[in-house]
Amino acid sequence: MPFQHLRTFIEVYRERSISAAARKLGLTQPAVSQHIAALEATIERDLFKRHSRGVIPTPTADELAASLGDSLDVAEAALFSARARSPDMSGAVRLIGNGDFLAEVVVPRLLPLLRTGLRVHIEAGAREEIRAALHEDQHDLAIGGEPIEDRRLRSIRIHEEVLFAVASPPVSARILAADALAAGLAGEPILAYNLEQPLLDSWLAANAITLRLPSPALTGQDLRFLRSLLRQGFGWTVLPGYLCDEQIRRGELAEIRAPIGNPRQGYYLSWAPAALRHPRVSAVQRALSTAFDADQIGTV
Repeated sequence: MPFQHLRTFIEVYRERSISAAARKLGLTQPAVSQHIAALEATIERDLFKRHSRGVIPTPTADELAASLGDSLDVAEAALFSARARSPDMSGAVRLIGNGDFLAEVVVPRLLPLLRTGLRVHIEAGAREEIRAALHEDQHDLAIGGEPIEDRRLRSIRIHEEVLFAVASPPVSARILAADALAAGLAGEPILAYNLEQPLLDSWLAANAITLRLPSPALTGQDLRFLRSLLRQGFGWTVLPGYLCDEQIRRGELAEIRAPIGNPRQGYYLSWAPAALRHPRVSAVQRALSTAFDADQIGTV
């Protein structure tokens, strides 16, 4: 059974669309339809039911995808990794993700590849922008603070950081001098990543603090915006260690001591399997997958 027919089946299964699979694979729609028809003839079972907006997998397709999907990706990734060691590394790799994490943590780890002549284009983006960029093939790889739960994409955990509640030394002293930590925190302006306040909520939950947070005085999806205000003596927030460790050591910021403990924030590398067909993308994906000390948690 040709490998390409199985690859085509998996792509159609993920996309639920012949036309979308054709775009991902770089094939014509008739070619994709022929691959599916040949596979159906081989197993003597229908794999998809066609309708006006795409295809619906049959139970046979569900079983085949469950048995083939991951192993096929592993085999294909091995082939692409071998290709990635070839000299054909033309073009730029398009990377999107959290701006501060990319700048402070990821870019230094790309230096060995950049020195070989590889080109990388980086763009900052929030969660939904990241998802759309991968779906629409606008970017090859993405890094964010959560895995992307989507059958068409893959995510692995590549790094984690300890989260700290921080403020300027005077603001931290005022918070800690309050009768109760919750009261002290509520008495100062809050700075947050966005209105959902994921880092703040994570720190509060880890420390069993019930606090109805007011609307943040400032939101910014590059956490360096928040750090800039903290250093000027305004408000408090929760930051990952890579953005505040040095500032705490220098006395520019002070940790608001966690009564129970500091939670950890994971960072995830995500991609569409088809993107790894490009040797340059495979090289960067492989480099980022192994460049961090934190253990990976596997694909999701």
